[in-house]
Amino acid sequence: MATYKFPDGFKWGSATSAHQVEGDNRNDWTVWERSESRVQSLKSKGLNPEGFISGKACDSYNRYEEDFNIVKQLNQNIQRFSIEWSRIEPEEGRFDSTAMQHYIDVVKALRDRGIEPMVTLWHFTNPVWFAKKGGFLNKKSPEIFTRYIKYVVDNLKDRVGLWITFNEPLNVYAGLSFLRGEWPPQHKSLLDFLKVRRNMINAHTLAYCEIKKIYKNRIFNEYGQDQLGMSHNINPLVGIVENNRHIVSSFILRAAEKFYEYFGNTYFWRKTLPCQDFIGLNYYTIQRLPGSERNLAKQDKADEMQWEIYPKGIYYRLIAVKKFNKPIFITENGIADSADQKRIKFIKDHLYWVWRAIQDGADVRGYLYWSLLDNFEWDKGFAPRFGLVEIDYKTPIAGGERKIRPSALEYAKICKENQIEN
Repeated sequence: MATYKFPDGFKWGSATSAHQVEGDNRNDWTVWERSESRVQSLKSKGLNPEGFISGKACDSYNRYEEDFNIVKQLNQNIQRFSIEWSRIEPEEGRFDSTAMQHYIDVVKALRDRGIEPMVTLWHFTNPVWFAKKGGFLNKKSPEIFTRYIKYVVDNLKDRVGLWITFNEPLNVYAGLSFLRGEWPPQHKSLLDFLKVRRNMINAHTLAYCEIKKIYKNRIFNEYGQDQLGMSHNINPLVGIVENNRHIVSSFILRAAEKFYEYFGNTYFWRKTLPCQDFIGLNYYTIQRLPGSERNLAKQDKADEMQWEIYPKGIYYRLIAVKKFNKPIFITENGIADSADQKRIKFIKDHLYWVWRAIQDGADVRGYLYWSLLDNFEWDKGFAPRFGLVEIDYKTPIAGGERKIRPSALEYAKICKENQIEN
């Protein structure tokens, strides 16, 4: 049996986001979840709106110590979580010290268990007052966002060394919220999409500079200066690359691949590269162009999200971003699999290709599975089950009963041994 050992000091963990697990949030998403238009849209599709309202979620706001005990039990040494902006700044310019103390306690709970915190400062949700001002359409949004970030970082600077400004700002948030109109505020405007993209790039750059001032460029943790980045979801685009009789069609498809790669997969990093200490890479599946089956046959799927499972794609992505000469964290990689039949194979197969990328020069520092818990999966509601830990929402306990899945125990062995066997 072959053994694939990862570098000494490699970080193993999992990830969550505030709105998906905390419960009882009050932000632009919770307003949208209960809006009449959203409720009627779900009913018209024969869906129960209650399954698409976050509500108590996993109640992790109150049960985080219990959840972190599970993280420790599963031999993980890093945990990515996000801070809910609407809790910290519920009204414009008014910061809630009690909410801030909660996140200080969250970080302390991780540190007390020997777990490195990786803190995401924004994961899709906005305070209601910010949304009413246009959100990231507002030309002053970089300054508004940075004011919030400065407050949080100043309170956690002695406890946290790994920060992520934005999670999936371009091809997920901006694309779904301002171009395709599927997420709040449901705009369908190329102009709005471009404005949001520009403002979020500026917001990241401004926030980076301010965080560096707070830290005064001192070396804080074991990563040295590799302390601030952005998580971005990038998928290989599969098209027709061999020559064939349809010359014009083939040319267009190849051009589409290059366009998608530049503007979809790597644009944010290219525009902000001097302000990235590390690359946060989220990888789940592939995107296809017509006729792509000639190059790559249809792959197995995870039924709950209908995403094709293509582990080698993570290798291609890691090699593609290697050229940026930055350390890389895989900040999300996971599968929705309520039956837990495909999860451990999914993890091992992807980790094999991560290992291969490391052998070929990619400076990968850690792997964080998405997600620690079953959670509220945005517009898909509670149905998709990504968690290493199953949540039984039918129990009377707020946030549901936790049950560690068999795949989580297998992943725990990998975390402990720092290697996979194949």
